Amino acid sequence: MRIVIVTNFPHVRDVEKTTSPSGADGQARQRLATLNLKEKGRMFSHIMIGTNDLTKAKSFYDAVLGTLGVPPAAVDGHRIFYMTPTGIFSVSEPINGEPATSANGGTVGFACASTEQADAWHAAGVANGGTTCEDPPGVREGGLGKLYLAYLRDPDGNKLCGLHRMS
Repeated sequence: MRIVIVTNFPHVRDVEKTTSPSGADGQARQRLATLNLKEKGRMFSHIMIGTNDLTKAKSFYDAVLGTLGVPPAAVDGHRIFYMTPTGIFSVSEPINGEPATSANGGTVGFACASTEQADAWHAAGVANGGTTCEDPPGVREGGLGKLYLAYLRDPDGNKLCGLHRMS
């Protein structure tokens, strides 16, 4: 079977490979294999968190990240991947078969272009099984300047933040 993968992300090279028929899982592996992670200025290759219900997690993150312009996840067996020019966010069922748990004290932050986008991000999360945590979305001032923050917990309890840096 011939698969041609073309993306609009500059860090993902257009590729053409011959592979055995393997459906969406094979295509996701193929896309991941083409990532060029040698770009300057990149601190992380990816962030991965756990889930106990991959279908529910995909529905939640497709909605929440969709408000940020991120395409729906690529499914790869027990994992899903969201790929952007600035990094990869992934959700996975634990490989060891133990239940996924949320990190106590951990937060995954997603960049928002405006306060309106942060509010839409938060609303999409609540509408898709997330719960508000911390203070309601709003402006916080501190050592890092003026920030607009919107906090959520996903359906598995992972703490997330939609962050817009204000001028």
